[in-house]
Amino acid sequence: MPLLVLASASPRRHQLLGELGVAFEVRPADVDETPRPGEPAEALVRRLAIDKAEAGLAAAPERPIVVLAADTLVAVDGEVLGKPVDEADAARMLRQLSGTRHQVMTGVAVATADGSGTATSLAVEVVTTHVHRAPWTEEEIAAYVASGEPMDKAGSYAIQEGADRKVTGLEGPFDNVVGLPLAATARLLRGAGIAIAGAS
Repeated sequence: MPLLVLASASPRRHQLLGELGVAFEVRPADVDETPRPGEPAEALVRRLAIDKAEAGLAAAPERPIVVLAADTLVAVDGEVLGKPVDEADAARMLRQLSGTRHQVMTGVAVATADGSGTATSLAVEVVTTHVHRAPWTEEEIAAYVASGEPMDKAGSYAIQEGADRKVTGLEGPFDNVVGLPLAATARLLRGAGIAIAGAS
């Protein structure tokens, strides 16, 4: 079995991938996440997932390897919301998402190499979940920002933490909003030769 590498430092992705019951190593990939001018959200998450997977391969040892990479963003009214740069930016995003139906998109890419340093395959999927969000008051936004939770999350919130009380509905998988859609991940990993018991 090839070595499986998760090219992400996200503890949420680490935890979710562990639910598939596969052994893996964590080796974060550092890439430039700057959107290109006019780049749609779906194209952006697809490109960044691929870039991270390919960066993971480039840093791989000389042995058969499978690299799993992902990128998650939030989009509302066509605008891409990434991770906030500071508390004011986090508050701005939370105001923008207040009372909306917005999209959380995760690009998942799996790249393989045969041990000779040559990439042998690359597959990618983008999964979208529509999130319905109740309105936030300015006091609620200030308290949530002060908690520190928004600071490393796309769209400045984590559905599995304090912001969940403001989510009134989901159209699509919950784990996608957390950061790793497991059904798509399992499909891609099986296609790369990783055995996953019970995955459909």
